[in-house]
Amino acid sequence: MGSTRLYTKARITGHKRGKRNSRPNTSLIQIEGVAAKEEAQFYLGKRVAYVYRAQREIKGSKIRVIWGRVTRSHGNSGAVKAKFRSNLPPHLFGASCRVMLYPSNI
Repeated sequence: MGSTRLYTKARITGHKRGKRNSRPNTSLIQIEGVAAKEEAQFYLGKRVAYVYRAQREIKGSKIRVIWGRVTRSHGNSGAVKAKFRSNLPPHLFGASCRVMLYPSNI
């Protein structure tokens, strides 16, 4: 029996911004397979994880996670806004992250 993935892949596309000012407290995420505002509604409230490897071990693991939550949709192309516990640094733009399929209300 194959493994069951409890997340959907996504890309970090940038910070919320206007023409000149960037607002790093909110990140924009494009979820794989989501191409419309209506499809993005399912993911509102879901948890987002940026998983990465660090140099130094903490509690026997080099894997770290920055957790966030999808807050609302952004535009008509299925992108969403997410707030993370600590602001994501700009060098992560284009990096992949995971949108967990929980908490679920179905």
